[in-house]
Amino acid sequence: MSEDEETACWLCGRPLGSVVQQHHPVPKSKGGRVTQPVHPICHKTIHAHFTNAELARMGEDVAAIRAREDVAKFLKWIAGKDPDFHAPTRRRR
Repeated sequence: MSEDEETACWLCGRPLGSVVQQHHPVPKSKGGRVTQPVHPICHKTIHAHFTNAELARMGEDVAAIRAREDVAKFLKWIAGKDPDFHAPTRRRR
């Protein structure tokens, strides 16, 4: 893993802030062991839009997560925000 990958959020690619969470691309409940660093707001967004079964099928394919319309909209919105920015996360309906 390069230094840029270690200091950037796995989902949005922005620099990491003072609070970093670890996301299991394949959920632990589905046997996942690998983790990726993410902002808390990005972590909440992932889990708000995907079930553990969906995440297990996608695995570490972050492009598939980013391609989903509602996540792509979030990524466009969050792109210019400070790394420590936080806001409530809406769950999919």
